[in-house]
Amino acid sequence: MEFSSLLPTHEMAKHNSPQDCWIVVDDEVWDVTAFAPQHPGGASSILNYAGRDATKAYAEYHAPSLIKDNLPLSCFKGNLDRSTIDKTWARDPSSNAAASGSNPTQAQSDEEKPPLHSIINSYDFEAVAARTASKKTYAFYSTAATDCWSRDMNESMYKRIWFRPRVLHDVSQIDTSTTILGNKVNMPVFICPTGLARMIHPEAEKALGRAAKATGIIEVLSTSASHPVEDIVAQAPDHPFFFQLYVNRERKKSEEVIAKAERLGFKAIFVTVDAAGRGKRESDERLVVDELVINPVTGERANTDKKGGGLTRMMGSYIDQSLTWSDLAWIRSLTTLPIVLKGITTAADAKLAMQHKVDGILLSNHGGRNLDYSPPSILLLLEMHKLCPEVFGQMEVYVDGGIRRGGDIVKALCLGAKAVGIGRTFLYALNYGTEGAEHLVEILKDEMESVMKLLGIKDLSECHPGLVNTADVDHLIPSTEGHPYAKWRPKPRL
Repeated sequence: MEFSSLLPTHEMAKHNSPQDCWIVVDDEVWDVTAFAPQHPGGASSILNYAGRDATKAYAEYHAPSLIKDNLPLSCFKGNLDRSTIDKTWARDPSSNAAASGSNPTQAQSDEEKPPLHSIINSYDFEAVAARTASKKTYAFYSTAATDCWSRDMNESMYKRIWFRPRVLHDVSQIDTSTTILGNKVNMPVFICPTGLARMIHPEAEKALGRAAKATGIIEVLSTSASHPVEDIVAQAPDHPFFFQLYVNRERKKSEEVIAKAERLGFKAIFVTVDAAGRGKRESDERLVVDELVINPVTGERANTDKKGGGLTRMMGSYIDQSLTWSDLAWIRSLTTLPIVLKGITTAADAKLAMQHKVDGILLSNHGGRNLDYSPPSILLLLEMHKLCPEVFGQMEVYVDGGIRRGGDIVKALCLGAKAVGIGRTFLYALNYGTEGAEHLVEILKDEMESVMKLLGIKDLSECHPGLVNTADVDHLIPSTEGHPYAKWRPKPRL
């Protein structure tokens, strides 16, 4: 946007009150006086930057186009004259609070990230993010529901499954390629949909999309993506993307989102079915967020409430909690794209998904972020083998949660998964931008190839349950869909 004259900082500084509030975003001057009182997170976060540059705080959550899309043109006052910037005016008003510890959400480590080549496994990415990302960013990404038990068990259960390698097989050539819903990929991995990726890198899903194309994997874009989906898919022309759908209480909005996904050439719709409620993510809630957060895909505005206003609580208010199996027919009527149900946690629901003729299911407990003590996804594969093995022949089955090594991927494939999803670790890798995400894929692919050679298999068609020993967890798998005590009832008290 252009303006005939430039506005100096001393002019900006005059507009620094609730009755006359201007801010600068990307060198553009906007009058937000009328909007500030309507701010879902409260007016304070806007007024904190009254008469000043709010670009850094704004960019942490929002795509550049959002302010233009959500304010009338009459609120645009011109462009900032950068030649008039001095240290006093440019000082971030949040810096004093962060230094004193009064606002922990703004605290940022001064420690520099180590060079990317020094990162040699997925755990290294998380360790660097824990030290160098802001407190609120790491809290939002790393936390899970209540005691974080499902989050931790997702990873722990992979460590209780052992390999049964075979020797003297020709493994001079290794092939990790496969297909996901008919789309060719270089390895059986997709980037899980994650919200607010912009918190750790301004390019967010756009950077991940470029990495997905460069490495030959697929990115699943979230309904809560940090950039408009059209901007993301434009980063990787002619490359497949999947779209994750949170069904909106206002069904018309979901219809519009699905129609847009079809127009933009998405290859599948992943419908999240495990978000009827939102988990109590305490590390997130302790860091109160008062910045304006607008969902660039749906246009939803985040709302704080008396319970604390963490990002989790703020971003999930629009999700339809009345969604049922019967609504799958409505979704099917809106699109010819393959439909995958994301968030299946029992064999019984896997069978229902098969009966409703969806194209795939993602066994997932939402990274442990919703219902704590939900079963780890790798155990669900074993439950399906015991209670509904026919599902594997009727649809593609994916798993996510707790996958940290190439060996974890191979274990999941041996137990029937077609591919695996990885979420948090890609966010941590995004700390380094596109190159970080590419490096993570390279690490996992190298680990996969090494494991496959040592197992005695040359391609993914040779993965089978006989290559793993699950005896350490078999006793955790239910023998029936019900519970052995289901018919027991306590005697009434006299």
